[in-house]
Amino acid sequence: MTAAPTYVDELRDAASHLGRRRFLTVTGAAAALAFAVNLPAVGTAAAAEFDPRRITENPFTLGVASGDPLPGSVLLWTRLAPRPYESSGGLPTGNRVAVRWELAHDERFTRGLRRGTVDAHPEFAHTVHVEVEHLAPGRVYFYRFRVGAWTSPVGRTRTAPAPGARNSALRLAAVSCQAYPDGYFTAHRHLAREDLDVVFHLGDYIYEYPVDSSGGNRRYKPGTLPDVLGHETLTLDDYRFRYALYKSDPDLMAAHAAHPFVVTWDDHETEDNYADDVPQNDVPPAEFLIRRAAAYRAYWENQPLRRPQRPQGPDMRLYRRLRFGRLAQFDVLDTRQYRSDQAYGDGWQVPGPLSEDPRRTLTGATQERWLIDGWRASDALWNVLPQQVMFAERRTLPTAAYKLSMDAWDGYPASRQRVLAGAAAAGVDNLMVLTGDVHVSFGLDIKADFRDPASRTLGTEIVTTSVSSGGNGADRPGNHATLMQANPHMRFYNGRRGYAKVTLGLDHARADFRTVSSVTNPGAPVTTAASFVTEAGRPGLKPA
Repeated sequence: MTAAPTYVDELRDAASHLGRRRFLTVTGAAAALAFAVNLPAVGTAAAAEFDPRRITENPFTLGVASGDPLPGSVLLWTRLAPRPYESSGGLPTGNRVAVRWELAHDERFTRGLRRGTVDAHPEFAHTVHVEVEHLAPGRVYFYRFRVGAWTSPVGRTRTAPAPGARNSALRLAAVSCQAYPDGYFTAHRHLAREDLDVVFHLGDYIYEYPVDSSGGNRRYKPGTLPDVLGHETLTLDDYRFRYALYKSDPDLMAAHAAHPFVVTWDDHETEDNYADDVPQNDVPPAEFLIRRAAAYRAYWENQPLRRPQRPQGPDMRLYRRLRFGRLAQFDVLDTRQYRSDQAYGDGWQVPGPLSEDPRRTLTGATQERWLIDGWRASDALWNVLPQQVMFAERRTLPTAAYKLSMDAWDGYPASRQRVLAGAAAAGVDNLMVLTGDVHVSFGLDIKADFRDPASRTLGTEIVTTSVSSGGNGADRPGNHATLMQANPHMRFYNGRRGYAKVTLGLDHARADFRTVSSVTNPGAPVTTAASFVTEAGRPGLKPA
């Protein structure tokens, strides 16, 4: 049995080509990271196998998940953590554990299809990522895990349609921003009950800020939350504990068990508003990249992601492409890891030469080329761009004194224009951007020139509100009238929590903005705040 590569092994490989990032030396980076995250030394022998019969507490405290569906494959995930707030998750730190997985046509597993065994390695916090191949396209499957006397909850997943399939409908949801202290994950409970093919999580899956029993909108009992959550996340253990908190939420577990997820991050999975190797605070880039490496490692460990997404030190290839027959192509972006630093010190600023510099990029040149080349090769009816920050222009005022967000595409207008020009050159007729980040729902038209409301509409943007971040919110926030007047391309604005549900069809796409009345109390009902359609070949949102 070969040893799983340690994090320090991977960092040594990554550090060898990070001189351009002003990173530490190879030896210094490995030593510093080993100290920061308390990992085994390089060259550790293969971990001995732990007898699963000795596991006396439920190891499936964080549920199950599936993700990144392909036509003949699904990715299955779980993590063994009988005590998730201990460094080892309650398992021996030096032992691997054999985990059995099962796939069936029915949730009672009377028609079993596939089974196997995989090792959960301590180097990866005893997480399991099983890529099950040679499945039928466009099919629903059920899965579960077993270890010792314990059996996991049952999950439901689905493969993508076959390449070239002329599928006529696709049902998806978009979610983002789920600050645990801000409220209950009621939206996820309702999401679990929706009839969907796939869910896109657009970032801020966790927040790095301290969590303790003294504040927030959830009603904690004194002493309920462990002390390890009471400071900002910096080390690998810190990030692992934070994922343990979020993934222990029963509503989030229900959503993951019900649908395959396609995930991408924004900033809070690492640190608020970081840009490439530039942190929010005055921390040297070399020091920040150690933190980023820990954050990226914990992200991959705790998400249903495939092997190509496994990080190498502080680098992780998260942008990727998924096809759902001839109906839709999804180009999932990463707008954090490669971006230029925010102009004018970040925040809301009057745009100027710094933000409008044509050399600035939100995606990085390599990802930008990958995106546009993918559009050139696409034969899909709908080309969908799941990503993090607001794409369409969003002015604060209907006067010449308006400001724009330097963290969004508004802070990188040349980057946005290159992407839109690439879409037009590739003949993309039905562009839809899915966005999170801003804790409100927006429906917007993407214009060729946002300064001219009469200019051509190039696509639509569906912005999902937060799951919980920001508390309850309001149907009409205080700046509702001002923003609608300042942005004629803005068709809808709502400030409640919830998610967006999108149905792609042959003739049109429909967006339903689903909202809950409260997140400070559990169990609030879900309603549809508004519904819009955009016709195939005639972009632009209209009330349904």
